[in-house]
Amino acid sequence: MKLWIAAAATVLWAASAHAQAAKPCEELKSEIAKKIEANGVKSYTLDIVAKDQDGDGKIVGTCDGGTKKIVYKRGEAGAEAKKP
Repeated sequence: MKLWIAAAATVLWAASAHAQAAKPCEELKSEIAKKIEANGVKSYTLDIVAKDQDGDGKIVGTCDGGTKKIVYKRGEAGAEAKKP
């Protein structure tokens, strides 16, 4: 029984990770922005970059079937610091 529960949990976890990667980037970026703002962060950037490109910040999600990633950086970055 415990083995079955562990296997089911693993399958559900993998499915949720795959579903996040399959989301369109703008949709996922908007969801992440809402969570960041709910935590009281006022100044930040979220950039969508290619999967193999280095981003200056923390990777907070993948999208478009895993071909792109969303990079979070706290603080303003000049004119580029527009929230979604």
